[in-house]
Amino acid sequence: MNVIDLRSDTVTKPTDEMRRAMYEAEVGDDVYGEDPSINRLQERAAEMLGKEAGLLTASGTMSNLVAALTHCQRGDEIVMGDQAHMFWNESAGASALAGAQVRLVPNSDQGGIDPDDLSAAIRPRGNVHMPPTTLVCLENTHNRCSGGVLTPEDTKRVADVAHAAGAKVHLDGARIFNAAVSLEVPASELVKDVDDVSFCLSKALSCPVGSVLCGSKEFIEGALKWRKMVGGGMRQAGVLAAAGLVALDNMVERLADDHANARRLAHGLANINGLSLDADSIQSNIVIFDVDESLGTAAQFTSSLDREGVKVSSPGPKSIRMVTHRHISNEDVDEALARVSKVAGELPSTH
Repeated sequence: MNVIDLRSDTVTKPTDEMRRAMYEAEVGDDVYGEDPSINRLQERAAEMLGKEAGLLTASGTMSNLVAALTHCQRGDEIVMGDQAHMFWNESAGASALAGAQVRLVPNSDQGGIDPDDLSAAIRPRGNVHMPPTTLVCLENTHNRCSGGVLTPEDTKRVADVAHAAGAKVHLDGARIFNAAVSLEVPASELVKDVDDVSFCLSKALSCPVGSVLCGSKEFIEGALKWRKMVGGGMRQAGVLAAAGLVALDNMVERLADDHANARRLAHGLANINGLSLDADSIQSNIVIFDVDESLGTAAQFTSSLDREGVKVSSPGPKSIRMVTHRHISNEDVDEALARVSKVAGELPSTH
């Protein structure tokens, strides 16, 4: 039985072209700023996102942490959505290491933040009883909201409120190129109103390692110090940057295939008894659906799928997440649906 791995697009492996580029990469000591491959990647990433400078980090989590460290002082407050990856999946780094308190506002079904909710949550500066709100964080696409996409207008409305209050805006753009392909707009258009943005090379872009943080030259200069402090100076990491350059040139447009497979998957799941989701809401490569209690818990459903050779993740006690990527074909989607249908048909007799 072939295993169909839908846990995440982080399971993607580098292409043959990436492997050749890594083998042939020109390298130097990046802590001295002397790795030519890294320098090219940082410049290319910043150019594509319409920012002044970029900084290669080990992971999206490191990029998000470094952004928080650069923008915030100890005792400041960061406002973000209640489904944010930075809140759920990054080990409280902003609080533990940046010393900033996190305040949550509701996320919409597509991962957005209501500007009125944000305005009500922002704390005024100069009140000794309150932490000042110095940073607002957005996410595009949104991991826990079925890969929901924010439009340039969605982002601008939030950024305008934040900036009016003197706060900066960081965008966790781990899958920002998925959003750009979904909306058919340049990635730079999606991030023009934020102060900085991070994106992952190691997810749907299929690189083995890495994230790039982009912003103003001044911001990146500050971020460079914090990257060093958290152990992110990786010396001859041009072997990784070489894969990133291939990805930015060749792996963005093909994301449309992943999105088409996700929609195909979602519509198939919606027709299986005991599973519920709004298939028409799927915009990128993440599909989250709920499991009826008659089929047991999400953990039980996940275990049953695993025995059938379908690997998935579970973001909640009743929910399952599936992520399409370049290793998932149309045929894999159809086979996965057949196996899910089999599991769903068998479980009611055991629960």
